[in-house]
Amino acid sequence: MKEKETTYELSEFKAASKALCPRCRKGPIFTGNTYGFKTQKMNTHCDYCGLRYEREPGYFYVSMFVSYAFTVAEMVSSCLLAFLITGNDDSFWLYASVALLSVLILSPFNYRYSRVVLMYWLSPGLSYVPNIQKKEINSTTRTL
Repeated sequence: MKEKETTYELSEFKAASKALCPRCRKGPIFTGNTYGFKTQKMNTHCDYCGLRYEREPGYFYVSMFVSYAFTVAEMVSSCLLAFLITGNDDSFWLYASVALLSVLILSPFNYRYSRVVLMYWLSPGLSYVPNIQKKEINSTTRTL
């Protein structure tokens, strides 16, 4: 008796948190870790389904707005946390240094996930196809 092959499908949020392809949820969008000694680079195509990530020239300019929203939220929350910890409300240099430090530390995160948010939730016509087959990519350059 043959057993059915069971496949586990990742949820949309879990696939986005792992920065996987929005169409097949199997191929990685980036090479390299978010934080590490090697720089993270974005693949041009999905290794599994062949989706071209940059759908048109200038497609990822919109991710700058998402990154800006992330940055503002991170700066406000880090300054609020600094206030709750220190209780100091009149030190300009404390809040300026906390805000700039949070921006510097979280910039690799903002780069990666602003593009992921753009592809997963802000791009019409780009949706999950559960039964897509693996395709071979003939491209010689794999990263942007």
